[in-house]
Amino acid sequence: MEIPVILNPEARGSLQSQLFEQLRSLILKGKLSPGTMVPATRSLSRQLGVSRNTVLLSYDRLIAEGYLETRRAVGTFVSKSLPEETLRIKSEADHAIEVRRRQALRQPLPFRGRAHRIVNPNRSKLSCDFWVGRPDPNSFPIKTWRRLMNKHLVQAGTNLTEYRDPAGNISLRQAIADRMGPARGISVTPEQVIIVTGCQEALNIVARLLIGTGAPAVVENPSYQGAANVFESYGADLRPIPVDERGLDVSKLPEEQVRVAYVTPSHQYPVGSTLPLDRRLKLLEWAWRVGAYIIEDDYDSDFRYQGSPLTALRGLDERGCVIYSATFSKAIGAGLRLGYLIVPKELVRHAVTVKTLLNNGNAWLEQAVLAEFLASGKFDTHVRRIRKLYLSRRDCLIGELRRHFGNVKVSGVNGGMHILWHLPPGFPPACELQQMALEAGVGIYCMDDGGAREFPGSDYGVSTIMLGYSSVTEEAIRLGIARIADMLGEWQEIPLHRTAIPESTVSLAGFSN
Repeated sequence: MEIPVILNPEARGSLQSQLFEQLRSLILKGKLSPGTMVPATRSLSRQLGVSRNTVLLSYDRLIAEGYLETRRAVGTFVSKSLPEETLRIKSEADHAIEVRRRQALRQPLPFRGRAHRIVNPNRSKLSCDFWVGRPDPNSFPIKTWRRLMNKHLVQAGTNLTEYRDPAGNISLRQAIADRMGPARGISVTPEQVIIVTGCQEALNIVARLLIGTGAPAVVENPSYQGAANVFESYGADLRPIPVDERGLDVSKLPEEQVRVAYVTPSHQYPVGSTLPLDRRLKLLEWAWRVGAYIIEDDYDSDFRYQGSPLTALRGLDERGCVIYSATFSKAIGAGLRLGYLIVPKELVRHAVTVKTLLNNGNAWLEQAVLAEFLASGKFDTHVRRIRKLYLSRRDCLIGELRRHFGNVKVSGVNGGMHILWHLPPGFPPACELQQMALEAGVGIYCMDDGGAREFPGSDYGVSTIMLGYSSVTEEAIRLGIARIADMLGEWQEIPLHRTAIPESTVSLAGFSN
């Protein structure tokens, strides 16, 4: 075998050094791979026209440095373990040790945060998805939004090139303040309104102001995952208070000092109950007594289907105990990332400072469009239209549950975008049923996957399924519930009670709340 080596007698290096370097290069570049036999010294000396001694000395040096190895009575071979490989492994090991040492020097502070669920990882696998809290995509006011967007783009001036007030577009804050009186019974100045990217930023602003390591924080049990997780990440000592069919059980509130209490009084998440007036007043009195701020999350108050909504907790507050949070994610769309926080006057400056530190404020264009959408009355028209659509879908869902499973127990039917289906005895546990439905191409959700968080003492999760209906067509609702019924029909322990209920008879009558 001949190898591609060319020696130059006129070069500066000796023939022996040239041969060594060229063979070493061929080995390192993989042209002579480990285990390959190299030519005998006599053969290579003939090929190159040099003395055998020149080749012998080059081979001896390559063997001494670990590039070649000899096998008695067989020949000379390229070493299977090259010195550069050994050095590389040693270098990598040394580097890994150094990386670990450096990382140990810059360990972050202890962090207890965990993310809440906002994206369904199985969405592409589902033919019917009862995901919770998702608006109907086909109801987005795209034509109006496009027209307003183009109008404000033309008038943008420096609004797209300069920073604006971190607290938000003043026209939007004014429009929200104007709407709060008739819609929620809240009297507020635009200066108290801070535009945020949604509920999560609002919660982070409040937590940064009020919560430190070990600070007591009341949450509902079960509660919204996003709120409990935020408070926990700031080191709060969570105090879960049970929820019943009338909302938060205020008789169980602790009497020691509490920093914050997070509640969803208009439509408790996830149970769906509405906190009655007597409990609201007791909650406000308790907050004043123990020195707590109440965070009122009015996340889907635009969707109430029966009776007039109660005045918001913030509207009943005469002592500045309530921090009010709401969002446009449910009524328009989460992709806009727009919500607002209404804070007591003594917290305005501090809250705006935190907002500035977080992100210098929201994008101007979307705020300007939303401000006109609100002030023109188009938002209220939009809400009335989709409220009617969601009511029809809610009735369809409950009707299909009754059609396939008899006199089902459901809660949270008076408002919002989802209901709770309380599974009867004999059904699989909620999380097991969720997995069975997933295999049938239907998305239904136990508490944890539906964005709720339970603490010890809550017994909802084992036998409760969350069913969102706002983004599901009636045709898909019928298909999805029928598939669940067929699936459970094959599960022999389930006695199904299918009845042919005319759709026209489906109403709130007989529904549990």
